[in-house]
Amino acid sequence: MKQEEKTKRTRQRIIAAALEEFGTKSYESASINVICSRSKISKGLLYYNFKSKDELYLQCVTICYDEMTGFLKAKNLELYDAEKSLQKILETRQQFFEENPYLSNIFFNSVLQPPKHLLLDIQKIRQEFDKFYTACYRNLLNHLTLRDGITEEMAMEYFSMFVEMFNGFFQRKVDQGNDYHAFIQDHEGALSDILKIMLYGIAQEKS
Repeated sequence: MKQEEKTKRTRQRIIAAALEEFGTKSYESASINVICSRSKISKGLLYYNFKSKDELYLQCVTICYDEMTGFLKAKNLELYDAEKSLQKILETRQQFFEENPYLSNIFFNSVLQPPKHLLLDIQKIRQEFDKFYTACYRNLLNHLTLRDGITEEMAMEYFSMFVEMFNGFFQRKVDQGNDYHAFIQDHEGALSDILKIMLYGIAQEKS
C-alpha cells in the first residue's frame, strides 16, 4: 500500500473515532486518549495528522455542517406556502438529527456549548449553513404579505437577531448546569412555534 493511501486511511480512522467521541460528549470532556484507543492509533501518530485537539474538533464540526447542509439541500424543499414550508424544513432538520446522532450532538454543542476560543472558527465553518437558512427565510418572505412599514431587509435583520437571541437563551440555560439533552429537545420543540410567532409578528395574517 502506498504511503499516501496509508495516511488517508489513518486520518479516516482518527476522524471516525473523533466523531464518536465528540458526538457523545462536549468539547471539554472529549478525550484524545479515548480517540487514540478507539482508533488504535498512537498519540504521536494522531498529532502527526492533526496538530491539536482543536484542529480535530473543528474537522468534526466541518463534517457536521457540510453533511447537514448537503442533506437539507438534497431535499429540494419547495417553498410555496410559508407555514407548510417552514414545517417541512424543521421536519427535514429533525430527520437529519435522528439519522445522524453523533453529528446531532456535535451540532448542538457547537451552538449551545461552543468552546469560547474557537467561536470565530466555528462561525466561519457554518457560513454555508447560515447562508442556506437565510435563503430559505428570504424565500418564505416571498409568500407572505409584510405589514406596512416592514421591508424585506428589516425582516431579514429581525430574523438574524431572533436566531442569536433564541440560541443565547438556551445557551445560558445549559451554562447553568441544567440537563443538556433535555434542553436539546426543548430547543427543537420550541423552534417551530417561535418561528411561527416571529413570522406572523411581521406579516398580515390571512383572512
